Amino acid sequence: MKKNYKLLYIAFAAVLGFAPVAEAQSTLRKGNKHFENYEFALALKEYQHAIEKRTPTLQTTQRIAEAYRLTRQSQQAEVWYGKLVNMQGSEPMNLFHFAEALRNNGKYAEAKEQYMQWSEAMPEKEAEAQQLMAACDMAIKWINSPAVAEIKPFQRVNYAEASDFGPMPFNKGIIFTSDRGAEKADKKQKVYGWTGRPYLQLFTAEQDVQGNWSSPVAMQDIVNADFHNTTASTNNDKLYFTRTNMVLKRGPINADPTSWVNKKEVNEYVNRLEIYTAEKNGTEWSNIQPFAYNKVEAYSVGHPAISPDGNILYFVSDMPGGLGDTDIYYAVKKSDGTWGKPVNAGTTINTPRRESFPYVDANGKLFFASDGHAGLGGLDVFAAEGEHANWTTVKNVGFPVNSSKNDYGIMFTEAGKKGLISSNRDAENGTDDIYEFKMLGRPVVIAVSTAERAQNAKKRNVYLPLANVRLAILQQGIKDSIVVMSDNKGQYTFKARVGDNYTTIGTKPAYLKQEAITKVEEAAGDTIKVAMIFDRNELQKPVVLENIYYDLDKWAIRPDAAKELDKLVIVLKNNPAINIELSSHTDSRETKKYNQLLSERRAKAAVDYIISQGIDKARLKSKGYGETRLLNGCKDGVRCSEEDHQLNRRTEFKIIRN
Repeated sequence: MKKNYKLLYIAFAAVLGFAPVAEAQSTLRKGNKHFENYEFALALKEYQHAIEKRTPTLQTTQRIAEAYRLTRQSQQAEVWYGKLVNMQGSEPMNLFHFAEALRNNGKYAEAKEQYMQWSEAMPEKEAEAQQLMAACDMAIKWINSPAVAEIKPFQRVNYAEASDFGPMPFNKGIIFTSDRGAEKADKKQKVYGWTGRPYLQLFTAEQDVQGNWSSPVAMQDIVNADFHNTTASTNNDKLYFTRTNMVLKRGPINADPTSWVNKKEVNEYVNRLEIYTAEKNGTEWSNIQPFAYNKVEAYSVGHPAISPDGNILYFVSDMPGGLGDTDIYYAVKKSDGTWGKPVNAGTTINTPRRESFPYVDANGKLFFASDGHAGLGGLDVFAAEGEHANWTTVKNVGFPVNSSKNDYGIMFTEAGKKGLISSNRDAENGTDDIYEFKMLGRPVVIAVSTAERAQNAKKRNVYLPLANVRLAILQQGIKDSIVVMSDNKGQYTFKARVGDNYTTIGTKPAYLKQEAITKVEEAAGDTIKVAMIFDRNELQKPVVLENIYYDLDKWAIRPDAAKELDKLVIVLKNNPAINIELSSHTDSRETKKYNQLLSERRAKAAVDYIISQGIDKARLKSKGYGETRLLNGCKDGVRCSEEDHQLNRRTEFKIIRN
């Protein structure tokens, strides 16, 4: 009897022991089925349950790593590829995917190590590995350089736990793609197994005159069909958009659910993209028509971007004859309104990898996303330099518009200055958001020098470094100023950007307050020199104003003289307590009477100009001295050089009240 109980206990214990294994096998089978049907989000849920009960095999680890990669969850992809590359029998390409995950996560040094190991395991990939390692070095340099833009999430449109991407101008706002779900009459909302979220649909949002954004609204059902409807572009009342269709499986599968959907839905079918157009009639969209060069039985065509004039349509395709996984093409509208044959954008734009999401700004400049050109990781946005069909090079738009994750789908609300972009930089679950950015000007250095104007023994102006001048620096558009001191050599430098404007106020006891306005223009060099010249606040001390010239026998203020007098106007405005005498002097090479009259007229003309710039005439006195106050011995009858005569022809000011 005891023996029978013992046998029953052993059998019961065996069942209990095998139950977790059987359960793990069941969830593993479900996971594998989802994986084989490209339902990666669903597969990951099953795999997570399965590995709680048993250690994952090489195949299971491989599939978990791939599922995280294909759902763009780079942090988890890094973890699982890190495990995978250390397992016996792991394929060499896993080293590449491990390196890519590390790069996506901003771990450039570790990524370089894995690219190196990949090239050793697959020598035929050495050239590509070297390019990717160089891209890592470039990314580090870009990140450590001054930022090219300010960027933040576009919270007024983004939807939590959903992907929002691909904004394009639309009416008074934008049209964009989202998988937040669009309610359809009498239809249950379907879930896309790849992502575990609803199918992609087109939404619009509008901005009012106060800058407020409306809640996003799904496009009409005639545009948003039951499957994916994405990446749209508009010109007047015509909408160009991407739609995914299921066709009988032919050719290779390119896996990317939100930027290039091309996957097997069931064993016999594959998803391919097509471009469609819709026309607006009042408030309704109608007349849905396919693009003439769609060919879903052979390849995909999608991501339309129409030029501002409506005459060039850029798009993306993996049609035969391309240069990479996906290439950018364009078609030119013919005189009869039909589209010409697609033209590959060429090797300047396209690479052996992926180019996608073209966009043309208001000036006709082409932007696009690529993971084939040198970038920070994943897709980066690039600008094509040159003109249409004659591009000379492409330029990475820089950090932080681009990040180590996927950055794509750019548009400008103000050409070259600000706009929107799509990115998954902040999402651990691989979802995308729309970000708003403002481009910053090229960084420059402003070098301020502070100097005292004095006269040497030969009565010529000299400029001596003036130390410890208090500098208050105010940037236009920013309330607070910074206050610093010039150093012992009368120097101070600070960083600025093209497009910035600065006002610098300099003060030092016993000296007149000085002001300098600096506009950092596009043509500026890397260093902009700002010289601030200080005069002592002393009564009756003449100060020579240089570079004030008059035409022969004339007293009208020339433009070059006006620039110098403008500097004196600034001094007077910043020192409202002082009154000055402005005097004009001649050399001795005319009659005394003539020189006296000419100097008086010139002095008066200078004072009149200063008054015209807003200075109270009560603060000013004009005085012509003719040839009565020569600075050297060049009087009548003495032969002198032109340089000596020039020294006597001068305009001065002196403080007569402070």
